[in-house]
Amino acid sequence: MGKIRVIVAKAGLDGHDRGAKVVARALRDAGVEVIYTGLHQTPEQIVAAAIQEDVDAVGLSILSGAHMTLFRRVIDLLTEQGAPDIVVFGGGIIPDADIEELTRMGVAKIFTPGAPTTEIVDWVDSNLGREVAESPGAS
Repeated sequence: MGKIRVIVAKAGLDGHDRGAKVVARALRDAGVEVIYTGLHQTPEQIVAAAIQEDVDAVGLSILSGAHMTLFRRVIDLLTEQGAPDIVVFGGGIIPDADIEELTRMGVAKIFTPGAPTTEIVDWVDSNLGREVAESPGAS
């Protein structure tokens, strides 16, 4: 069974990445392979990295208020580039009213401030864990 691979990304002009680094560390400590892209990434850069790194998911951290635009662009680019199976999840300062719309758009999960890292790790494990090891001959 391969490790779960996740990109943790800070999209747009948001300059605060402490939360993203805390999540990345918690996922790494739980055995997830994490690629952290750093600050000020464009959706194009994030999607290119996700495809190049063959990740299972992209976790976006957005505090800037541009979540509707940035999540939509990442999802659209993944679809355009033939990788709609890469799961998109994220967190940040996102109003409850926008979470519903993001879910309709295809965002798998939104974590709001204060979400325990154990909740994020458990979600990643249960939603991205690969079961291929239990099926002989599966790849």
